[in-house]
Amino acid sequence: MVPNRAPGAALAPGPVVDTLHGRRVADPHRWLETPDSPETARWLDERRREYEREAAAWPLREHLAERIRSLVATDLWSVPAHRPGRAFATVRPAGSEHPRLVVLEGPAPPRTVYDPAAEDPTGRTTLDAWEPGPGGDMVAVQTSLGGVERGILRVLSTATGDPCGPQVPGVRYSHVAWAPEGDPSFFYVRRDGERGVRGVWLRRVRDGAETLVHACTAPGTVPGVRVLGGRWLLVTESHGTGHRTDLWLADLSGGRTARPAPRPVQVGEEGETEARLGPDGLLYLRTTLGAPWRRICAVSPEEPGVEHWTEVVAQESGATLDAFAVLARSPGEGAGAPALFVSRTRLGISEASVHDARTGALLHPVDLPGEGMVSTPETAPDGSVYLAYADVAAQQRILRLPPGERRPGPWPPGAPDAPPSPAVERTVLWCGSEDGTRVPVTVFGAAGAGAPDPSGPAPTILHAYGGFGRPRQFGFSATVLAWLLAGGRYAVAHVRGGGDAGRAWHLAGSGRAKPRAVEDLVASADALVAAGLCTRDRLCLSGGSAGGLLVLAAATARPDLCGAVIASAPLADMARFERMGLGRMWTREFGTVADPDDFAALMSYSPYHRALEAAARTPRPDFPDVLLTGFHGDTRTDAAHPRKMCAALLAAARDGARPPVLLRYERDVGHGPRAVGRAVGLAADAHAFAAHRTGLSPR
Repeated sequence: MVPNRAPGAALAPGPVVDTLHGRRVADPHRWLETPDSPETARWLDERRREYEREAAAWPLREHLAERIRSLVATDLWSVPAHRPGRAFATVRPAGSEHPRLVVLEGPAPPRTVYDPAAEDPTGRTTLDAWEPGPGGDMVAVQTSLGGVERGILRVLSTATGDPCGPQVPGVRYSHVAWAPEGDPSFFYVRRDGERGVRGVWLRRVRDGAETLVHACTAPGTVPGVRVLGGRWLLVTESHGTGHRTDLWLADLSGGRTARPAPRPVQVGEEGETEARLGPDGLLYLRTTLGAPWRRICAVSPEEPGVEHWTEVVAQESGATLDAFAVLARSPGEGAGAPALFVSRTRLGISEASVHDARTGALLHPVDLPGEGMVSTPETAPDGSVYLAYADVAAQQRILRLPPGERRPGPWPPGAPDAPPSPAVERTVLWCGSEDGTRVPVTVFGAAGAGAPDPSGPAPTILHAYGGFGRPRQFGFSATVLAWLLAGGRYAVAHVRGGGDAGRAWHLAGSGRAKPRAVEDLVASADALVAAGLCTRDRLCLSGGSAGGLLVLAAATARPDLCGAVIASAPLADMARFERMGLGRMWTREFGTVADPDDFAALMSYSPYHRALEAAARTPRPDFPDVLLTGFHGDTRTDAAHPRKMCAALLAAARDGARPPVLLRYERDVGHGPRAVGRAVGLAADAHAFAAHRTGLSPR
């Protein structure tokens, strides 16, 4: 067995074979794991030239880019965070590359507190997170450079934008929870490089002095921190994304900020839980514990343990309870218990309602603008709920729901009503997976002129994610809308591994059961063809990250399944995913190579190894055309995955006039947010590839 090299050590091209659980596992392209070696640089340059030659011939490339640019040319706001006399939010004005952080004070126009484009005109700096202090005179901002999602945390003056103390390097999307008393200070999450301890730290703004208040001892967990109601410190540990949460609560009153004594809320239970504090002083918890579709429970923070929880809003079979907010009742609704704003998702479409926080009784439904997605509901001091709403045909906008009302209105003040949206039709197709499970597939098509024949085949993109228990929500995508308006269909397979049918649906497609998610996607593609909505050569699978793994696994399992595949920043090498990016954090979702049964399941669908096996067969299978995207700054899935997958597919390809696999590779960006211009370019190129391979031509 060839030993593993140290990170960053160059490995020349050549045969590498590991022996894992008695099985010889070839890895001839391991040298591509070294991102900046001369060999990798030369190989990437060859892929760049191939990609540019091919992309130049795609007839819809400029058309789609222009359509997408026009669809995103609107002001895009975030849900505001309220502080005394102020509201903080981000806004990306139409035509801007990045959102900026602004503060609204009374009737005055929004004032910019931090603008990443002003700090870095190159556009490589992104604003990753922000949190205003309890009085609103300071705000913590997190920024990163080049897409690495690991950057700088600093505290700025709301009045001037100047720094208020030393900055913190190397922070990755940490919660910032402001302490309620004493010198301005905050809790946040980081890893101590010297001791290797990942945990929650209390940091004083003025001089940067720090105290560790909670050490995360379990491997592969992600800590989090919140301060609720200015008094209660909530510490969380996530054990595998979407699988299990541990929570502790500590009283910070009476000068105990630096010496909190956390008590268990939920520890060691197989449930995912989120907590908020109500105006009545009770802790409200949205949880999968005892409720695979999620329910809301209430408990006193004085005795927060699971044994004291009382169910308030029961789960509803068929609809995942996604988010909630606790709000004061309006005078017309009577005094006493607060109310709960609740949003659920049913096959990608949000429903919202307001309930009594004591009995769970429905007070009234919320009239949403259409069939779309509700996200990030937040409560304001006046009892209003602010929420983001978007649907397939309408860009995200912020809505305000005053206490007691059913129909939310636009925010910020003076925001125009939403412009007319193109008509989009939605249908649901059900298919039978290999084990007989019925899997839903949502299909979208534009209505009116240019729409595909409802009863005939059309170029179709079939998207899937199927990971980490995330239910698919149908918000706005300029790329999807541009595809629909060009005459194509867009379908989403609600495969197991996602959260579209509750926690049980997630667990049925994770770990050793992950091959079920692949089977569900294959069945979804077959069903679209059988229903006459598309043909094999006019079908393109599409997925990103965990979804990229899924579409590559399906296409390498069934080379005849479709005509093309788009895999964006995918996982691909499942024998080594734990060694790359954040893979070590995902063993609850995929399994671990260290376990022989997990290893067998991983290798049964690992796209990289299926492509290597195909390269050794005679004759070689005729795989679909594949577009892979990779981002050099990707610290989540790691760009080694698409690099190695591209090399394996090229080795497995039959001789032809053009490369059947292309790699679109970018530097100075990562897995997360990027400048609008670069996002438009990526989306337009990917869908121009799909249009070219499936024969889409706008009418």
